[in-house]
Amino acid sequence: MHEFDPFFNPKSLAVIGATPTSGKIGNIIIENLFSDGYKGKIFFVNPNYPEILGIRCYPSVLDCPGTVELAVIVVPAPLVAGVLEEAGKKGVKCAIIISAGFSETDADGKAREKAVVDIAEKYRIRLIGPNSLGVISPLHHLNASFARTSPIPGPIAFFSQSGAFCTAAIEYSISELLGFSAFVSTGNKADIDDADLVTYFANDPKTKCIAAYMEATRKGQELFEALGKASRKKPIVILKAGRSKHGAKAASSHTGALAGSDAAFDAVFKQTGVYRARTMFELFDASQALANQPPLIGEGLAIVTNAGGMGVIATDYAEEMGLELADLTDETVAEINKVCPPTWSKGNPIDIIGDADTARYANVLKIVGQAPEVKGILVIAARQAATNLFELAKWIAITAKLSGKPTVACFAGIEDPESERFLDGRGVPVMPVPERAITALHALSVRGKYLQKKGLV
Repeated sequence: MHEFDPFFNPKSLAVIGATPTSGKIGNIIIENLFSDGYKGKIFFVNPNYPEILGIRCYPSVLDCPGTVELAVIVVPAPLVAGVLEEAGKKGVKCAIIISAGFSETDADGKAREKAVVDIAEKYRIRLIGPNSLGVISPLHHLNASFARTSPIPGPIAFFSQSGAFCTAAIEYSISELLGFSAFVSTGNKADIDDADLVTYFANDPKTKCIAAYMEATRKGQELFEALGKASRKKPIVILKAGRSKHGAKAASSHTGALAGSDAAFDAVFKQTGVYRARTMFELFDASQALANQPPLIGEGLAIVTNAGGMGVIATDYAEEMGLELADLTDETVAEINKVCPPTWSKGNPIDIIGDADTARYANVLKIVGQAPEVKGILVIAARQAATNLFELAKWIAITAKLSGKPTVACFAGIEDPESERFLDGRGVPVMPVPERAITALHALSVRGKYLQKKGLV
């Protein structure tokens, strides 16, 4: 058992600062624990209430019967040190400090944070926070946070220095059908930092990709070493904010940590194989692809489309991102000639014309899936009279599975939940615009080049 396991799958936990008052954070956390179906023991701790929701409430964590593996602390900042001391005496080894009012505020807050860290070290308690939104472990039905909803289970482990970014990411992920193995708001990172979480998730068998929103770090060298080791095992995507001068200043004031040189972060990411996202779209598009698709090894992208303009847009963006399209061999062109009308593009992007039905798509996908010059596949579909998206989705999934080549779909401007759910359930990312699909493939290419450089493929 790893020392961090109780953060994500505790057999018992105590909400210290639990309250029956609706809308208060101590009440929202209780609601989330019950609504997500957490199976372990829950203890309520607050000396002001004998019971909450008909369940006994204890005056101190010391009064809770049996073992408490995780403490979720939601008391005012001046009281945190005292309740953490009691948690230490109880034998609690993991604590999430939701409370704000620490190093992100002023000198008094920094002093409070140091006192909390000293107590944690005294009792060997590992801390997430303070100033944290909390922790969500969808695979274990644990929502120990004050977010209003939970993400769906899946293969991406995500952590963020910003609690608000977490809540926005949850809402976005649900609409995009993104699934997570863990969701962590790191807050001020007084103890557990990015490096610790990268190392932990790199060894988590349920996590296939590590994603993060980061503003600053207090442990630059440790982070560098952790990223280098973890990248050899799993892909990592980081949205590092504070690229600009004013952005770096804002990042420092947000959490009380120095943002550091953006150029230094950039160099570290490149050296360790981390895919650096510039936008929220890029963060999750890249993560989804890396968690579900094989890396793109070598050059040679094939774009199959029923919309010439979309193919051109994808081609332009691919070139800007450094992705090379496959030069179709005479044999491949001859095979496509057999299944397409004479007006098809005769090159790559492979424009199979607007009246393409499912059979034409299926035949062309079979050809490019077998073509040795093609290393990755982008399938673009615009809504046309002959287009049956769900049937096309089936053939895209078949092609991805049989070819073993990284495959991404773009249903251009189309909302088709049934088809999207089908492909997502089979690990094929679906994007609404070509640029985002190319970003996903670019991330797979960067991963492939890193693995080749390290001799891992």
